[in-house]
Amino acid sequence: MPRAPVNVLEFEAIAREKMTPSAYDYYAGGAEDEVTLARNREAFQHIALRPRVLAGTASISTRTQLFGLDLSLPIGLAPTAFNRLGHPDGEIGAARAAARAGSFLCCSTIASTALEDVAAASGCPLWFQLYVYRDRAITRDLVARAEAAGCRALALTVDTPRLGRRERDMRSGFSLPAGIGIRNLEKYGTPDALRWAQTSSFTEYVHQLLDAGLTWDAVDWLRSVTSLPVLIKGILTAEDAALALAHGASGIVVSNHGGRQLDGAIATIDALPAIADEVAGRVPVLLDGGIRRGTDVFKALALGARAVLVGRAYLWGLAADGESGVSRVLEMLGTELELTMALAGARELTDISRAHVRTV
Repeated sequence: MPRAPVNVLEFEAIAREKMTPSAYDYYAGGAEDEVTLARNREAFQHIALRPRVLAGTASISTRTQLFGLDLSLPIGLAPTAFNRLGHPDGEIGAARAAARAGSFLCCSTIASTALEDVAAASGCPLWFQLYVYRDRAITRDLVARAEAAGCRALALTVDTPRLGRRERDMRSGFSLPAGIGIRNLEKYGTPDALRWAQTSSFTEYVHQLLDAGLTWDAVDWLRSVTSLPVLIKGILTAEDAALALAHGASGIVVSNHGGRQLDGAIATIDALPAIADEVAGRVPVLLDGGIRRGTDVFKALALGARAVLVGRAYLWGLAADGESGVSRVLEMLGTELELTMALAGARELTDISRAHVRTV
């Protein structure tokens, strides 16, 4: 790298220099005017910290447990598509970095490396992000593959009945380069999925293969075909959080798909408190969207998240320096979180509460 970044935000400029313009825009872009994309970051600036002093913070622990995993950090890698667009290390490099950090990776269905290959090559605790396809046999088989690969949980993405209007991709005419494809779907012989490598739009894939008619019954069906915990990813309201619990969800991921779906939607950190109140500790609540600093992680935990998922943050590290870049991103976030806890007067993650934050 031309220079060593000193924080996670600085990885993006390095990544942009190394990626093709269309690949960078695919990672960076959001829907339409990218209002929600920007809002995810800006909302953190309106949350001020209320530090406590003389709290005996000579020793800090960032450890937590989540679905049977003993984690060094309350930070996981979010499901993101086509990691090999950023670097040949791809999903395997990201997973190895997560394992080294004592974290985990939630593998995307739309990955550029097959789930089984990530599991075999990384030794990383894995979750699997899932869509429900019109052909339920495909979904059922993906679940079976996730179980066989040792995944610890499923994250059902529910905010994509149709694809958001991603205008950066439209302008760039984005398409996948040779050698990169949707590896998890190749075995099913789905021409629509395979053809997308030669087209300029992901919309056709989504509209042809995903079931836009899903209702909450799909959660019941998914729970009937797996013994794994099922998290619902894409919740932004307390009302939907209540429905997720009513249908047996094991966890909730507060997410607006990184600002890539409904532009104008609420920022995830703004949605979190009402959802956490509704859930009231019955299942873990996670958050993604806009995390770039350890202070962001702290604020999310203070407002009710058990852990956070980072997407673009690790993609920029991956594109900048492969596996080593992802390791550095996680190291930076963990170091900043530990420092924030020490300065805010929290020795353990369970010490962090809403008393530590205030909206300004």
